[in-house]
Amino acid sequence: MPATQTFTSIPILPLSRALDPATKPQFLADLRAALLNVGFLYLSETGIPEQLIRDVVAECTGFFEKLPRAEKERIEMKNEKSFLGWSRLDNETTAFNPDHREQLDLSTPHPIPGSDAPLYHNLLAPNQWPSPAHLPSFRPIYEDYMRRMSHISTLFTSLIAEAIGLPADAFNKFFDADQQHKLKIVKYPEVDVPDLPSGASEIDRKKWEIKRQGVGPHKDSMLTSYLLQASDQPGLQAQNARGEWVDCKPIAGTLVVAIGQGMEALTDGVCASTTHRVLSPRKGEGARYSVPFFQGVSYDAKFEAMDVPGDVLKLRDEARKARSDDVEFTFVKGRWGHLGEATLMNRVKSHPDVGERWYPELLAQIRAQQAVKAS
Repeated sequence: MPATQTFTSIPILPLSRALDPATKPQFLADLRAALLNVGFLYLSETGIPEQLIRDVVAECTGFFEKLPRAEKERIEMKNEKSFLGWSRLDNETTAFNPDHREQLDLSTPHPIPGSDAPLYHNLLAPNQWPSPAHLPSFRPIYEDYMRRMSHISTLFTSLIAEAIGLPADAFNKFFDADQQHKLKIVKYPEVDVPDLPSGASEIDRKKWEIKRQGVGPHKDSMLTSYLLQASDQPGLQAQNARGEWVDCKPIAGTLVVAIGQGMEALTDGVCASTTHRVLSPRKGEGARYSVPFFQGVSYDAKFEAMDVPGDVLKLRDEARKARSDDVEFTFVKGRWGHLGEATLMNRVKSHPDVGERWYPELLAQIRAQQAVKAS
């Protein structure tokens, strides 16, 4: 892809080809191109059983449509320090505006940290599960799915390393022995918003986009994310270097992979972390459901650029000429001692109700910084 161009579609890579020695070299070449120039891709032929995918989708919709309100409130996120649990509609904030979505945050299992642990270890904790009296299959299905996704994310990260000229185990030092990974189930309800008139001003366009904000423009944080689009409604979009929004429509049998800011930082900018958003479905389209899985990294890790080969860094420099960036980058060198500190601050910023209850001093710092930027 010439440096003067940018992506207008999202590539599809079959993971099965990475497992065959005959097709692996081409897979790695295609993966490197996607990492440098897009930062987004569809991963097909993942090996996840089709029945498990159907069960994950069914339990996702069942949580939102069948679970009593009181049961959701019993496992509300603000009840715990860990940012795990249920979030009400419009409760999370992205790009200074509320996200019109309801969600449940889960993670791979971890005990509550000891009293002498760093504050950011509060992110490691047991899940708040819906009662099996209401959803008896929910927990075993999602624990199975998270186990399988943990394996896929570890495999895929090793393939990223190979694609950019590093040893397959290059990222291993950034993982804990019992590495935490996270998952959300998300519902985007319909919104009653008319079509944007042709010739609308930039101000009117931005107001229209805010009214349709399922989740605002952002970049994922950690290394890699894997989104199961659990319904047929479109809405996910990735932003290219010209500022255009490229649709990532649901494709059966695929996961949408997004490269995180952590991966971009560790690879010295070779792997692009791409701004993306979700537009809420409009009236009559039906609710949109999704299940994103977020690969974790040790919260005690310190970010350092890895020794990426020079020929790949040259490709990075060409690709950077075609990139635009209007989203704050989390892992600025020297700002944080550990990844966990940056992650905790991001969570407080996104969920101020949890911040008010458990982290008031951090929330005060964030609001003071925002006030300075706004002045």
